[in-house]
Amino acid sequence: MATSALIDPFGRKIDYLRISVTDRCDFRCTYCMDEDVSFLSREHILSLEEIVHVAKTFISMGTKRIRITGGEPLVRKNILWAIEQIANTDGLEELTITTNGSQLYKMAQDLLNAGVSRINISLDTLKADRFYALTRRDKFQQVINGIEAVSELPFKRLKINSVMLKNHNDDELFDLARFALDRKMDISFIEEMPLGIISDHDRAATYLSSDDVIETLSKYYELTPSSMTTSGPTSYYQVAGYDHKIGVISPHSHNFCDTCNRVRLTAEGRLLLCLGNEHSKDLKGVIRNTSADSITLESAIIDALALKPLQHHFNLDEAPQILRFMSATGG
Repeated sequence: MATSALIDPFGRKIDYLRISVTDRCDFRCTYCMDEDVSFLSREHILSLEEIVHVAKTFISMGTKRIRITGGEPLVRKNILWAIEQIANTDGLEELTITTNGSQLYKMAQDLLNAGVSRINISLDTLKADRFYALTRRDKFQQVINGIEAVSELPFKRLKINSVMLKNHNDDELFDLARFALDRKMDISFIEEMPLGIISDHDRAATYLSSDDVIETLSKYYELTPSSMTTSGPTSYYQVAGYDHKIGVISPHSHNFCDTCNRVRLTAEGRLLLCLGNEHSKDLKGVIRNTSADSITLESAIIDALALKPLQHHFNLDEAPQILRFMSATGG
């Protein structure tokens, strides 16, 4: 199948796939889900073999980069097997994983051995008590230990992801940036995504724009817009005196849809065409159809791309239009 098959209706080449291997997570982050969230039963999620099959199909169609996400992907049993199968597929240029860091202290070397080249680690605070308040779990030191473990290994690139909430953790902008840069990591500060109905806080009241983040950090660092691009939506700034960068992800303040090259496979096998829309196609039914072959799956993927919208529309003054939590979507 030619690479040109992975082109959406607006001419964007789709060469990046994010795969949620589970909707389960060992944290309950307040901006991501409520405490009493319900998870999918085992029969409703793709098996690891099915996930590998979809990944390899996308790669054969021209996908160059794949990111493994969740939920928390490292709580999925036997996930290292699937990672290794995908990472060693001819044609793939990069396999990345996004994690909350809770399992890295014991899995860092195994992830490197399996073929992971980049790791993004979610960390929204450097204060143990605030970490507990944000995640509803007492695993702060476990995460820090995991970050230290991966920082000592030769991964291609490491990055901290921090969701910033006004009057919750925005007083730690500099501390988080320094933590990442001192460990030779990039850091991305993220505007909160309005996915799922949460009860912990008012998203409009806690909204902090990327412009405010950069303005604050410019008091401490000399920041210059960088030409560096990755497969994701981060806009990077070069930091004077450092090799690594500060970035922002701005779904509200600076819509990045015009350059979108991504689709997402949810844990239940839906190909999600846009983070901020419900446009999707069920691939699980195609995979589990005993008469279906690889050509049928490729055709289903191409048909799905026709559904990809031009852009998302987030409005913090309205009730969430997307009722699925971020954990069900994949980071």
